[in-house]
Formats: sequence, structure tokens, C-alpha cells
Amino acid sequence: MEEHAVVIAGGGSTGLMLAGELALAGIDVAIVERRENQEIVGSRAGGLSARTLEVLDQRGIVGRFLAEGQIAQVTGFAVTRLDISDFPTRHNYGLALRQKHIERILAGWVGELPVAIYSGRGLTGFVQDDAGVSIDLSDGAQLRAGYLVGCDGGRSLVRKTAGIAFPGWDATTSNILAEAEMEEEPPLGVHRTALGMHAFGREDYEIRDGKVVFASEGPINVMVTERGAGATGEPTLDDLRQALIAACGTDYGIHGLKWISRFTDMSRQAEVYRKGRVFLAGDAAHVHSPVGGQGLNTGVQDAVNLGWKLAQVVKGISPEALLDSYHAERHPVAARVLRVTMAQVALQRSDDRTEALRDIVLELLGLEAARKKIAAEMSGLAIRYEFGEGHPLLGRRMPDLDLITPGGPTRVFTLLRNARPVLLNFGAAGSLDITPWSDRVPLVHASYAGPWELPGLGAVSAPSAVLVRPDGYVAWVGERTQDGLHEAMTSWFGTPRSKPESF
Repeated sequence: MEEHAVVIAGGGSTGLMLAGELALAGIDVAIVERRENQEIVGSRAGGLSARTLEVLDQRGIVGRFLAEGQIAQVTGFAVTRLDISDFPTRHNYGLALRQKHIERILAGWVGELPVAIYSGRGLTGFVQDDAGVSIDLSDGAQLRAGYLVGCDGGRSLVRKTAGIAFPGWDATTSNILAEAEMEEEPPLGVHRTALGMHAFGREDYEIRDGKVVFASEGPINVMVTERGAGATGEPTLDDLRQALIAACGTDYGIHGLKWISRFTDMSRQAEVYRKGRVFLAGDAAHVHSPVGGQGLNTGVQDAVNLGWKLAQVVKGISPEALLDSYHAERHPVAARVLRVTMAQVALQRSDDRTEALRDIVLELLGLEAARKKIAAEMSGLAIRYEFGEGHPLLGRRMPDLDLITPGGPTRVFTLLRNARPVLLNFGAAGSLDITPWSDRVPLVHASYAGPWELPGLGAVSAPSAVLVRPDGYVAWVGERTQDGLHEAMTSWFGTPRSKPESF
């Protein structure tokens, strides 16, 4: 029986990101993935939000994604595009990039790290005890792990086997997605009819002046709303034909089906993200309509929140109680994503009353304050974890400032490359003392002369020091004193040790 500190069920974007985070921290981690490779059949997520790009930048790999995607102002709410080009971040845009490419690039990064991958095999069951988790694989093999993380999608076997409830809302709309040949060229782009939304496009496209320009040749990608939301199982070509005729009056001579699938606006969230030694992340923890494009991004950020905490507990740096903060921080984030997504679905309905409501919402989003607030939320830049009262930075993502340090100029995100925390002291040298934690939290003396700004909030007062967690969120802010610093260090990075131990 092979043994690992952490086993991840599912090698999609969430599982890959989590594996990378753990490997950077020196943890023995393995992925169990039923697919033989990262190939994805069908259309799933289509891009990365500004905050996810920041997360990838924190690990030094964002350039790999920018080289293959298309930068554009793609943040939006329902049918409204929200410009974030004036936001104080290096990534004040979204990146159009299909999920199959996102996963391929992440897999390439993980392949450079010490991660064991059991491909072509799925998890079939597990039993946890006080010391770990025994995991059964589809080929009859067994694994033993200290912790198991279910990143195995909306139908998560890990979630079901763990007995974690998945409450929420049933589907009210259903859509068919497909790629096929058409005898007649359909009107490319997104359209709304009395039956709902439908769209036509092609795999290859360019974004020019904010508009999508599709290739002139090749199979057609189709998205069309079905009459009802009660269908189960995989749709057929005939189902697609009927839906097209109902929405468009013709099926455009559709044939040569390459793939077909169905998605709905079902919205559910795991009641708890942790049960003993078992955790959930990504779609295993939350599912919703793809409207707004927040699913993959929320999953990647789940992984970055959980990774460093698991690493510290595995290494004995922090107590098990630290792991409870994963649910406490990430569950409210996804709960809000579900609510915002359901609101967008509601605004896409095509009856006269919804049209009237949509007009009012569009009018409101034209106001600067509303645009900044909703755009910051949709881009992931407004996330704030509840760490109590204090400076506006507390619990929010740390801006990627250009710093001057004794070692030369650097960026905040560069200091986070190895998934380690950092304490930035902008005050006098020697004004902060973290000697008992010096083996696990670097202290960097820095200066920064520019403005301190937060997306959606604007300018904030300059702190004298900032404690930044490995996920890039601010755990403590100094305002000319070190009050509360040792408490924050103990809470997030463990009881100080008498003997230094490498992190």
C-alpha cells in the first residue's frame, strides 16, 4: 500500500492547484485522476478572473497563461460588461482561455514538482480513522493518506462517501452545449429569445476591441436553452435539434455531432468543507450556473486557501484547529457566489417584468460606486476574510507593491513565490521582533512610497507593517506598534519553537 501525506481525488484545475501548493511546501502529495491525461471533451470554463491571475502571479507562473490567453475586459454581471481597467492591480482584466488549456498549463507546472499522479484510476471508496484515510482505487490498489481532499466535481464521490450534505436549489433552467457541423451558417454570437439565451461560435476566436470575432471555418459550438429543466441524463442530437427549432425556428441542418452535454442552474453547496481528515474543494464543494464565470476561479482559490494550512499541520507547525479556518473562510465566499450567480440567472429571463428589472439594474451599474463594488466582487478582488475589526487591509489580498529592500527592488508577489508567509516592516529596522518564529516567517524590511489602494475601496492609510499569509491575504496590520503581532503569528503560524525548524 502506497502512503502519502495528502491524496487529492481529481486532477482538474482545483486538484492541480492544490497539489502544486502542497508540493511547494515540501509535502508528499498524490493525485488520483480517472482520466489518462488532461484532455477535456466539451466546453467548460472559459477564462480566469483578475484575482486568480494574481494568485498565479504569486507563484510565478502567470506568464504561462498570459502567453496563451487573450486579455480583455470580460468581467461582468448578467448581461453587463464591467470595466476594471482602472483597478489598482497589475491584472486589471480577465483572461479568455478555455479550461482545457488552463488545465494543461497547470499540469505542466505540477509536472515540474514532486507530485505522484495515479492516472487512469478513480477513487471508489475510502475509510477514515484517527490516524489517516485508507483509499480504494478502481484498479484494486489501495492508498493510505493522512488527509484526503475531494476535488472530484459536482457529483463528488468523496462528498457522498463522507456523508456531507449538499443542500441548495434545484434547476429552473437547462441548456444544451454541443459542437457539430451545420449545413447553414447560424448567426454567430449571443442571442435572447422568449425561450431564453442561445449562442453560436467556433473553437477559435479573437477578441478585437472588446468584441469576440470567431473563425470563419470549422465546426459550430452551440448553446441553447431547453423548454424545461427536468431532463436527466445525456442529451441527444434529436434533443438539440428540437431545442434549436423551438428557439430559432430551424436546426440549421445540424449534423456530425462531436460532443454534447447539458448544464443547468442548479445551485448547491456542501454543508461543511471538512469532515475529520476529509476536505472538499472546487465543484465538489459548490456548484452553480456558469453565468459569470466564477466556478473554476473559486475552486482554484479554495486550493490556495487550503494548501498552506494543510502543509503546516502535516509538518506539525500548526495544530489541527487551523484546518477549521478553511471552512470558516471559504464557505461564505462560495455562498455569496451562489447568490450572485442565481441573481444573474434571474436577470437573463426574457419576460416583460424581468426586462424591466434588467433595465433598472443596468442603470444602477452605470453608477461609479455600483460598478466598482460589483466589478470588484465579480473579479475576486473584493474578497475579505473576517479577522475582526482593524485596518481595511486586514483579511484582504495584499497589493503587489513595488518594494525597495536591502537586497534590492522586488515585488510583494515575488516574495510569495515559494508559498511562504512574509512579514513586511515599513518602519524602522528593529521595531518588530518575531525571533521565535524566524524559522518559518521571513522578516523583510522594505520601503514603499506610492499610494495604498484597494479595488472597490480606493485609498487606505499606509501601514507600518503587514503580515502576509502564503495565500496572499493580510493576517495582521501594524499601525506604528506591534500590538497583536505575536497573537497573529501564533494563530496562523503556530506556537514558537525553541529550536528552529525549516518550513
